[in-house]
Amino acid sequence: MEWMKAAQQLRTGRRPGVLVTVMSVRGHAPREAGAKMVVASDNVWSTVGGGNLESVAVERCRAMIADGVVEPEVLEFALSDKAPYQHGVQCCGGEVKLLLEPLPVVPSVAIFGVGHVGLELARILARHDIELHLVDSRPDQLTASRLAVLDDAVAQVHVHQVPLLPELVVGELPPGTHALVMTHDHAEDAALCDAAIRNEQLATIGLIGSQAKWARFRRKLAEDGNSSKAIDRITTPIGLPDLPGKEPAVIAVSVAAWLLQQFSAERHPASARSAERRSTPAQREAKA
Repeated sequence: MEWMKAAQQLRTGRRPGVLVTVMSVRGHAPREAGAKMVVASDNVWSTVGGGNLESVAVERCRAMIADGVVEPEVLEFALSDKAPYQHGVQCCGGEVKLLLEPLPVVPSVAIFGVGHVGLELARILARHDIELHLVDSRPDQLTASRLAVLDDAVAQVHVHQVPLLPELVVGELPPGTHALVMTHDHAEDAALCDAAIRNEQLATIGLIGSQAKWARFRRKLAEDGNSSKAIDRITTPIGLPDLPGKEPAVIAVSVAAWLLQQFSAERHPASARSAERRSTPAQREAKA
């Protein structure tokens, strides 16, 4: 079906769109209930009936895309010569309801280091509709048998086996990716952090480790010519500060919850700004 291919094309290209479905029809209408089309900012695939009905729907879809609307909407049309029209008369004689469902760009997460914590985190994140990139320099961490726990994933899982220079993957990640650095090797972590802060298109950069590790990394990153502003893009430690525990599953739950907060802020930026304004100075300092 054309609309299904279009929706997949938008997802692959990380472009937003809107799926339009004829919810119900009373009387005569140009298309039956269940007919669908997909609208992007610069294209339309398939049809829900043409004429004023479709033109109004396309205009509304493009406004939703421009405004970042994430909630579905319903449009109702009376196909009568007495009804007001914006794009010509459409007098089939029936009534039509259209459901407009946003097709947002799904979150993208890259886990560098699929060890004990990384795999537990991947298992949790795989239950969400995201693009999940798994990167490790150790081939034995990315075997089919080890990743079998992700076989029923909702997420689109991308496996990157890079025995040398895994930091090169940073430049291949989609814009807006949340990068998590948690490898087995501190030297590898440092190289990844350096590559990540030089990529201005990443949404967030998280580093697992102690304050002592971070102090050494800050010095090294500064010595390598990175500004304080760039270095401050790295969040460490990652996860929820009030969820203690060092077990891999606990850390993974904490980091996943932190990421879900980031996803929510991306979907509802106005709400996130409002929550930030309502927070106390002490809470804002704790976040900094």
